[in-house]
Amino acid sequence: MSSTSACLTASIPDGVAVLPPPYNLSVQSTNMKHLLTWSPVSVPGEIIHYFVEYQGEYESLYMSHVWIPSSWCSPAKGPECDITDDITATVPYNLRVRATQGSETSAWSTLKHPFNRNSTILTPPVMEITKDGFHLVIKLEDLGPQFEFLVAYWRREPGAKEHVKVVRSRGIPVHLETMQPGAAYCVKVRTFVKAIGRHSPFSQAECVKVQGETLPLALALFAFVGFMLILVVVPISIWKMGRLLRHSCCPVVVLPDTLKITNSPQKLISCRREEVDACATATLSSEEPFRTWI
Repeated sequence: MSSTSACLTASIPDGVAVLPPPYNLSVQSTNMKHLLTWSPVSVPGEIIHYFVEYQGEYESLYMSHVWIPSSWCSPAKGPECDITDDITATVPYNLRVRATQGSETSAWSTLKHPFNRNSTILTPPVMEITKDGFHLVIKLEDLGPQFEFLVAYWRREPGAKEHVKVVRSRGIPVHLETMQPGAAYCVKVRTFVKAIGRHSPFSQAECVKVQGETLPLALALFAFVGFMLILVVVPISIWKMGRLLRHSCCPVVVLPDTLKITNSPQKLISCRREEVDACATATLSSEEPFRTWI
């Protein structure tokens, strides 16, 4: 963790200091969360409160070195103060602490070296990799509004291309890739803080594999083939059924060969059964009239 040691000042406002001052001031800063800590003042049987003040570059240069009370630690009961909301710019900040008990107070203890938030330690975020069917999904730790996440993912195979996706959603599952059945996919992630222009290291890669997922694909293929067969078989079946019904209900009467007049080799006259008696004429060959006349 980032740490800055402290020294004691001789500044004693409002009278003589009667309490010992806090000591061992330091700032631990990780992922843009800044915590000022110190060694507590020990007075038997008494409750000690602490007051924390800060002074940024603007207060130092343009406001006659004015000190501003911390948002959350004026007063504080414990020997620590979350100064994250007080550190709003990437500039050096002076910090100081004093102890009070009733009307008694201590001298101010001032951080030996000013703190700058660009010294914060950035760590990879906690990530959760899951698969939703064939979908590769990632859920990332919420580190605050200043963080972006660079997510790298790839299919685990020789020569696979690495893809990078910028994720700004925090604590919400994000879809990365549609996975192929039986393939393994790997993911790693790092943070980026634009305010200080720095990245964290990449996390360790985590991999997931779609196992036993080929059966649904085969079923889908069989379903497709079955659908195509239905498209072909159903119309043919309907056509066949129509023909069967038509021949069953309305049969076509065909005359036997004995009732067909075939005197002429060039023209066939066919008579329906009900019209046989009325059929008295047939086409004769060119030699028939001559034979009749003889």
